Amino acid sequence: MNGTGLRGVAKEQAALRRVATLVARGAEPEEVFAAVTAEVARLFPTDWTVMCRYVPDGAFTIVGSVGSLGRPWPVGGRWPLGGNNAATLVFETARPARLENYAGVSGAHIDQAREDGIRSTVGTPIIVEGRVWGLMAVVTTREKPLPADTEARLGSFTELVATAVANAESRAELARLAEQQAALRRVATLVARGPSPEEVFLAVTDEIGRLLAADMSHMVRYESDGTFTVLARAGARAHFPVGSRWPLGEKNTLTAIILETGRPGRVNNYADFNGPLADEVRAGGVRSSVAAPIIVEGRVWGLIGISSIREEPPPADTEARLASFTELVATAIANAESRARLARLAGEQEALRRVATLVARGVPPEGVFASVSEEVARLFLTDGAHLSRFDSDGTYTVLASGGKPLLPIGSRWPIGGKNPTTTIFETGRPARIDNYDTTATGELADHIREVGVRSAVATPVIVEGHVWGVVGVGSNRDALAPDTEERLAAFTELVATAIANADSRNQLTASRARLVTEAHEARRRVVRDLHDGAQQGLVHTIIALKLARRALDQGQPDLAPLMSEALQYAETANDDLRELVHGILPSVLTREGLRAGVDELAARMSIPVQIDIGVPRLPPVIEATAYFVAAEALTNVVKHARAERAKVSAFVKDTTLFVEVRDDGVGGADPRGPGMAGLSDRVTALNGRLTVESPSQGGTILAATLPLDSK
Repeated sequence: MNGTGLRGVAKEQAALRRVATLVARGAEPEEVFAAVTAEVARLFPTDWTVMCRYVPDGAFTIVGSVGSLGRPWPVGGRWPLGGNNAATLVFETARPARLENYAGVSGAHIDQAREDGIRSTVGTPIIVEGRVWGLMAVVTTREKPLPADTEARLGSFTELVATAVANAESRAELARLAEQQAALRRVATLVARGPSPEEVFLAVTDEIGRLLAADMSHMVRYESDGTFTVLARAGARAHFPVGSRWPLGEKNTLTAIILETGRPGRVNNYADFNGPLADEVRAGGVRSSVAAPIIVEGRVWGLIGISSIREEPPPADTEARLASFTELVATAIANAESRARLARLAGEQEALRRVATLVARGVPPEGVFASVSEEVARLFLTDGAHLSRFDSDGTYTVLASGGKPLLPIGSRWPIGGKNPTTTIFETGRPARIDNYDTTATGELADHIREVGVRSAVATPVIVEGHVWGVVGVGSNRDALAPDTEERLAAFTELVATAIANADSRNQLTASRARLVTEAHEARRRVVRDLHDGAQQGLVHTIIALKLARRALDQGQPDLAPLMSEALQYAETANDDLRELVHGILPSVLTREGLRAGVDELAARMSIPVQIDIGVPRLPPVIEATAYFVAAEALTNVVKHARAERAKVSAFVKDTTLFVEVRDDGVGGADPRGPGMAGLSDRVTALNGRLTVESPSQGGTILAATLPLDSK
């Protein structure tokens, strides 16, 4: 037994039993380390017995020390690995190492070892769950090397140490797991109560700080402008104020990496980082950080992180432990956002109902404009809203304003530059600018910057297919939400409806006025034609007959001239009456229908008119309106078109009468002329529609559709 003898074996077994008893009792690792070091020091012919633990940053630290050299090697002492020495060899090979000559030995601690007279060392690894946890070493200053069986004998003690460490780590892991589960339950219970997100943020940072024994913990939210906002913090060393905003920095910063990858990350040394964020971190004494992303509905919403001022970085499982909390935070945020969306939707629907009620009541557009501006400014939590109309002179006028008066009501602005209003005028689509300081141009942009607006969104008001104006909102804070354009569109549709209704009412009023005027003028024409035509003929007839009666009473023999004169006047009066009645409504139309009426009308035209009408008898009002369409169109052809021929067509399809008059004239007819306006009023009164196509040099097509079930 290489000189140990039976007595030595007995002592060694007794020492191993004492250590095994400590391990079996579940003694703390520190107690086991001290006991093992002391037992080995008594059993082995050494000047110094030492136990070391390897740490993750490439160093080893002393956890047990017995013996006396030239100077103390205290528990807690720390040296970097590297070089040719027992600690480095054991770490790299996971096998025992022996140095019997320090002539070729190197490493950070070797100079001190030589000064203390160390000549030989034997070290054996402490293997815990397959990894090299540390080493047990015996050192001597004597010339005689340590016995050959030293490595094997030390192995018996390192196995007990490994068992103690594994048991302690298992207990610690169980305790840590229980503590983590308790912390997660507290947070989950809080989330289930539906508190404000801010309450959850603070609770999570506090729990993480305590659980991971972090010098500081924090939670941040990513913003759309390339910054992040600190939402909560905990720890005595926390130095980033809640609510402060910071740039993400270079792509290699931890915040930027997590945003880009969506995965946990860490920084073990901030020495190589630059920028204001890194400067602030170093100013707080931070040496390392670990963070995990908060993923909300598939997007990287923010992160939870811890920072340490110690040389040793956080444990390797820190990322996984942080991730357990980020899932709860994401749930709390998603729940809060869902509640906020529901509340916002309810508020939005209520606002839309209020505006829709105004539109349905026929409130003048000015009242609707003011209501929409106020509702939008309040609902979107913006600094101001406005509604503007595009004018024909290349400007637009502000008609209403809500919230802060960003644009004075009644003010006019030129269209131009790079801003949402100009973009809408040019494209007819919604537009936004998220940063007026750098991207907007034009006179309006200069004014917007002066009143402090940073971002703006606008949507077009489309009336009957044309871009009528815009509804816009502005904010002096962050960029407006991505769905702002879509939400604004619901209000612009109501504005367009109000404008279209007002236009329809105005058109209806004008149409009624034209119909009344036309009826009055028609009566005046009938009176005038009767007075100037048939009435005059009848008067002359009566006078001639009276003269003939007087001549008869006086016995005058020649009455023939007077009777002939009376007959001539009577016949002329009859012709005038027939012409007058024909101009109002031809009798043939009443007797035989639309085809007969148009045939008679065409017979009086000075150009050939082709007739293609194959319809049955229709309601009188429909026949009369269709006749007047053809009559007005053919009259215009003869008077203005300089046409060589014309065609009148009519047919019934799906309970609708279609009437069309074509000519091969010069075109260019004005559909807004008084004759066309009156005709359009007649057709519209029957829920029909009149259209005119008259390109220059292309002839004219006048078409009318008349529903047969019109009341």
